[in-house]
Amino acid sequence: MSTQPAVYRIYGKVQPYAWGGFDFIPALLGLEKEGRPAAEYWLGAHPSQPAEVALHGVLKKLNDWIREEKETVLGARVAAQFESLPYLLKVLDVRQMLSIQVHPDKASAAAAFEEENKKGVALNAPNRNYKDTNHKPELMVALSDFWLLHGFKPADKLRELLDEIPDFAFLADAFEQEGYKGLYQKVMTMPQHEVNAVLAPMLSRLLPLYENSELPKSTEDFWAARAVQTFCKDGNYDRGIFSIYFFNLVHVKPGEGVYQPAGLPHAYLEGQNVEIMAASDNVLRAGLTDKHIDIDELMKHVRFEETVPNILPDGSGTETVFKSAAAEFELSRIQLHENETYAFTAATAEILLQLDGTVTVFSQENELSLKKGEALLLTAGAAVKIISQNTAQLFRATVPPGGKNDERYNG
Repeated sequence: MSTQPAVYRIYGKVQPYAWGGFDFIPALLGLEKEGRPAAEYWLGAHPSQPAEVALHGVLKKLNDWIREEKETVLGARVAAQFESLPYLLKVLDVRQMLSIQVHPDKASAAAAFEEENKKGVALNAPNRNYKDTNHKPELMVALSDFWLLHGFKPADKLRELLDEIPDFAFLADAFEQEGYKGLYQKVMTMPQHEVNAVLAPMLSRLLPLYENSELPKSTEDFWAARAVQTFCKDGNYDRGIFSIYFFNLVHVKPGEGVYQPAGLPHAYLEGQNVEIMAASDNVLRAGLTDKHIDIDELMKHVRFEETVPNILPDGSGTETVFKSAAAEFELSRIQLHENETYAFTAATAEILLQLDGTVTVFSQENELSLKKGEALLLTAGAAVKIISQNTAQLFRATVPPGGKNDERYNG
């Protein structure tokens, strides 16, 4: 194998999760629709679905190649710090609401993973909470109008909501006396029949309005009513509906980003985005799901504090860097006009994903055309020059300098 920095075509994997859309990802990748959802497109070295690299005429799994030539692919600094490629780049098409979830911090994940191993819980067991020893901070950039839940509302807004909704009046004392944790503990541990008694009257009023398209998406009522149709079965109401009202309902416009660190409760509701995260499967769920929910474990990791959403703005320059506190990843968006040139040198293994337009990528050893939905892997030290044939949009995934994000800002 060549040890010189180089550029290769890389091919990701489509994940057919039930909540995904049917059209967006197949159209992006130029694939025939298969009649099943195409929820996520993965580009990375995650062992469950590693991307494949066109390596000297042969497709090779990226995780295997990194294992064999770690320093060549990642570079000395990143190879010394991480076991493999530390990030996973994705495209998501969210048709139905995702589960309300929280991710543990790194130290907690490592300890809890070993504890479940000692208990003999199989890695593929449905009641397994920790699939690996890593944390899972996430950053998304919207490709469409995107809706999500993001952290607890500020206290004044939450008090106002509890006062305005008669069905929630009984929760006001818990919030005043025990704060966010007491409030959340109450609704997450209520017997199911009490959850039904609270939510059924309220949602019976909302459903006719939802079905008549009288509820705007900017209201919690819209998403609560949608959740009933998706998740509430056998006459039982999903307690995750409380979270829709307790959390910030955020509307992100195309080109804007949101970062979600460990402990911050969140849920994607609708839209398409590009997402980058630390390579991990550790998810603790709180509702709007048929998957395993461990309330005791969940409560250990939630940040019980108010959150004022920090929307990362769309930049006006050629490359917009979306800052975060994560050491594993950095995501930027490159926007080029016709015949515009952009050049850089890869600091580590970097992925270029073409979202719109056509460009030509020149490197030390080859020249590659990149069209909508196609991607390239740059090994550490690869110097490239990108020339656009038309208006083009690319996303660039890398590891921040020094293992942490620098002081660059959007725009």
